[in-house]
Amino acid sequence: MNIGQAAKASGISAKMIRYYEDTGLIGPVARTDAGYRVYGPRDIHTLGFIKRSRDMGFSIERIAELLELWRDRTRHSADVKRMALEHVQVLQQRIAELQDMVQTVQALANCCAGDDRPDCPILSDIETGVPLHGAALPTTFGGIGAGRRHR
Repeated sequence: MNIGQAAKASGISAKMIRYYEDTGLIGPVARTDAGYRVYGPRDIHTLGFIKRSRDMGFSIERIAELLELWRDRTRHSADVKRMALEHVQVLQQRIAELQDMVQTVQALANCCAGDDRPDCPILSDIETGVPLHGAALPTTFGGIGAGRRHR
């Protein structure tokens, strides 16, 4: 199948398939005499593995390692489990950072009058890191609102 058909079958855009080939995530695929890529069932299966890995939030570097382990029939499952548990820690850190951001944005929104006046603590905090009005903001990811009070 051509790249468009492979994209449809795998759920990965043609642009990303080319990128995965350029980065070595998938090996060079067969080409027609005219130079068009031709994908077979094995290529589609590999693309599906990559897509599922991306859906789980693995980085390209980690996916390369996972692909290496997947292809290695002498691998130890302990190596795969170690990678998975490391990834869980990364995801938990991201979740904590996102929760901090939610708290900050919610606190800023709570401090905003939302009326016809131009004063806006949300924009002020984004611009300067110094809120304008209201209650204390929680310490958050990136220092936004870190322990400061609105004036």
